[in-house]
Amino acid sequence: MSDLTRRQALKIGAAGAGGAMLPLPWTATARADSVAPPQVLAAGDLALWYDEGAGTDWLRALPIGNGRLGAMVFGNVDTERLQLNEDTVWAGGPHDPSNTRGAAALAEIRRLVNANQWTQAQDLINQTMMGNPGGQLAYQTVGNLRLAFGSASGASQHNRTLDLTTATTTTSYVLGGIRYQREVFASAPDQVIAMRLTADRSNSISFTATFDSPQRTTVSSPDGATIGLDGVSGSMEGVTGQVRFLALANATVSGGTVSSSGGTLRVTNATSVTVLVSIGSSYVNYRNVGGDYGGIARQRLSAARASSYDQLRSRHVADYQALFGRVTLDLGRTSAADQTTDVRIAQHNSVNDPQFSALLFQFGRYLLISSSRPGTQPANLQGIWNDSLAPSWDSKYTINANLPMNYWPANTTNLAECHNPVFDLVRDLAVTGTRTAQVQYGAASGWVTHHNTDAWRATAVVDGAFWGMWQTGGAWLSTLIWDHYLFNGDIEFLRTNYPAMKGAAQFFLNTLVTEPTLGYLVTNPSNSPELSHHANASVCAGPTMDNQILRDLFDACARASEILDVDSPFRAQVRATRDRLAPMKIGSRGNIMEWLYDWVETEPNHRHISHLYGLAPSNQITKRGTPQLFEAARRTLALRGDDGTGWSLAWKINFWARMEEGKRAHDLIRYLATTARLAPNMFDLHPPFQIDGNFGATAGIAEMLLQSHIGELHILPALPPAWPSGRVTGLRGRGGHTVGITWASGQATEVLVRPDRAGAVRLRARILTGTVTVVDTADGTSPRVTRIESDLIEVAVQAGRTYRVTSTGVATPTLEQSFTNAGITNDSNTNVGNFDGNGASLSAQALAQAGASPGSTVSRNGVNFRWPNVSPGTADNAIASGQTIGISGTGSTLGFLLTGTYGAVSGTGTVVYADGTRQTFTLSTPDWYGGPQSGATAAIVSAYQNRPNNGRQATAACVYYVGVTLQSKAVTQVVLPNISARAAANVPTMHVFAIAIGG
Repeated sequence: MSDLTRRQALKIGAAGAGGAMLPLPWTATARADSVAPPQVLAAGDLALWYDEGAGTDWLRALPIGNGRLGAMVFGNVDTERLQLNEDTVWAGGPHDPSNTRGAAALAEIRRLVNANQWTQAQDLINQTMMGNPGGQLAYQTVGNLRLAFGSASGASQHNRTLDLTTATTTTSYVLGGIRYQREVFASAPDQVIAMRLTADRSNSISFTATFDSPQRTTVSSPDGATIGLDGVSGSMEGVTGQVRFLALANATVSGGTVSSSGGTLRVTNATSVTVLVSIGSSYVNYRNVGGDYGGIARQRLSAARASSYDQLRSRHVADYQALFGRVTLDLGRTSAADQTTDVRIAQHNSVNDPQFSALLFQFGRYLLISSSRPGTQPANLQGIWNDSLAPSWDSKYTINANLPMNYWPANTTNLAECHNPVFDLVRDLAVTGTRTAQVQYGAASGWVTHHNTDAWRATAVVDGAFWGMWQTGGAWLSTLIWDHYLFNGDIEFLRTNYPAMKGAAQFFLNTLVTEPTLGYLVTNPSNSPELSHHANASVCAGPTMDNQILRDLFDACARASEILDVDSPFRAQVRATRDRLAPMKIGSRGNIMEWLYDWVETEPNHRHISHLYGLAPSNQITKRGTPQLFEAARRTLALRGDDGTGWSLAWKINFWARMEEGKRAHDLIRYLATTARLAPNMFDLHPPFQIDGNFGATAGIAEMLLQSHIGELHILPALPPAWPSGRVTGLRGRGGHTVGITWASGQATEVLVRPDRAGAVRLRARILTGTVTVVDTADGTSPRVTRIESDLIEVAVQAGRTYRVTSTGVATPTLEQSFTNAGITNDSNTNVGNFDGNGASLSAQALAQAGASPGSTVSRNGVNFRWPNVSPGTADNAIASGQTIGISGTGSTLGFLLTGTYGAVSGTGTVVYADGTRQTFTLSTPDWYGGPQSGATAAIVSAYQNRPNNGRQATAACVYYVGVTLQSKAVTQVVLPNISARAAANVPTMHVFAIAIGG
């Protein structure tokens, strides 16, 4: 993949890790005889695997890491390549990019913005407020360790895996009748990369090993079994490279010989070999690059050599599994999992492969553990994996979406320790950002950072005003502190990080100004990230995202000051200032307004949907708390569309999870799991590679299963039909709760909650509408349970106890939660016709009179149905096409509300009982147009509303009731007749609006 520098990105309008590029297509072909290898099955399918090496393709190599050290393992037969990274090897060195001209120009810039002279304001920002230099510095590769084995001719049975359960890569193959194997991992306890080479015939392993690098380096042989690579990072943006590094590779052999000279390591006729790689860096912190990099590399190598390979591996696996093993996810397995990982990606949208979602989820957790540990740098745009000196968008930290998204799964998927590097970063930025706040804004106190930062903690405006003139980067990062506290309740953590939060807020208390027309306090200048509101103009005052972020920041500071019992005057000030921020508003298109004024974005399908920060990750827009804004958020998502860059799709998974629409969220997973958006090694493709899409997808899947952003644990809020049964353990909810959920037929059957702290926990779930049972699993006692709403209970809990929650209530999924083939009914006489009444064949008013308003209960022949609770213009029925609908319960009648189009429609369906038996039945329905007809019982008869030129408003139309007699045993699912694949004009189609069991 070619490198994309910052300036190249600017030329195509793609600065700030936000722009779209053409996908780099790749393909993979399924094998009819493919079977997952034993080691993959032993890992519970939590492994990436391939039947060939990566060749020279970096996006086919497999990533390993310990938070500080990273490697891409290629696994070829003839040559093994470890492409190496150390997380502090960045271009340049310590410097202060703050521009002292900025404060003097600020008043004029604000005047131009208020006068709607936005491009002139941008020009002045570019002249006076850009950092010096105007770009930030890149994360860079250390180089490569290459092991050359000779010809690969005749090799067979090639297998290459990355086991997520042990964080270990394995390459095996047969050559010349000998089976060879290499195993590689990056150890956090021992701070080395370890490789073990074995063969099933003695004295069969021979190779030479050398270092190479695009950096300024020299190679050496420090002793007879070691080679070294001594180098310094590159210069960039006029800043001289100053990070020194030393990489060492040592070989220990069993049988055979090892020697080293002139920077080449030679192993001859060994039976087994252990290669250890140690890397030291001179980077101490963003101000100091004088560390003993050579001593660090040598000391860690020497310490690791004192242990056997088995000891190193045992410590590595124990350390890693202590994190990774906290969460398990089982979504079921199909034969699709027997294909290689690249094939699974390539065919994901044409097969049923629920386990791939579990693999994608756990791969994100693996990457976070591997790229972010206490004491390391935060995960950057590529985690820690980068083979270039000039990577795309410099592989730095983009704050206006990407860095926060990297850490969305940290708390929810039980990896709280992996979050620590971000808080270290924020405390650094609070220092460097104070200088920027003073010289560029004249702020008397507080700190600021803009849309990017790097290893040198640069906080100035970079990349150009269009992208970089965004003030709330530090504010967003500071809200992560408060959210982390909500999960862990750690007062000392809050006390340590409160000064950074306070400083971020103080900057805005000093710099917010009054918008002259509307009177709100606003940021000026700023932008709604990377999107122009008028031609070539992004800079504005008070964009919606800024206001949302500042509300969260001010609320967090006020609450933190109360908890810590400090700063009461400051607390009052931030609350008063919060009340003067612009509220969210609904625009003329029914959408959340992105700016103070009802402007229409210049790119309707832009990758950023920044003004929905209030929906996710924030909680300012919720289904039950702000229903009008919630519907406006839905409209905003519809206007932006489902397509986007990899990270944009990942954010949309989270959006639709918060909308509690599991099918739509799963659709976004499917859009992401394509060859255009995932590389063969499952790295997210912006394109090119950006790791935030991996992390965002993991967070989104967690949100589909558990949400806790409004003071309650919402169980399976967005479970898609594609995951009808499953089990998850170890998810974390705010308030300090660890949660496990088991579900079947689309609904929870058991919930386990373990609170960190005593108090009360609220649980929301559809199954809680019945009789609820809550017991302490240790002694069987029952805590106090209070019903708050029909599906919401409150349980009094003690710290450290585990509570099992079950319910006898039968909550059959409604069709909008269950269907996989959704449609809007279509009548050729009226163009599009929706049963929900939006330009419709049946008016919403007439349906309401017949008892079929959205979400209402419709009763017929002793069966109670729930009419689809959908918005106008959205899918309101399941189209019979042989699909399986999750439904459970016991009764005498299986009832349907349905109708046909273009004549009577009939087909064979199947009831599946819990005991595995099946019952077939014929499901028939007449045409809906023209009033009740024979063949079914009219359940809903309404006036037909047509478009004005047709004049048939008085004509009747019908939705019918059909009942099927059941056996007296529990039902688990229903397979609909295979009538048609889609809704279309002049195609006989069966539309099913509701299914229920009664009698």
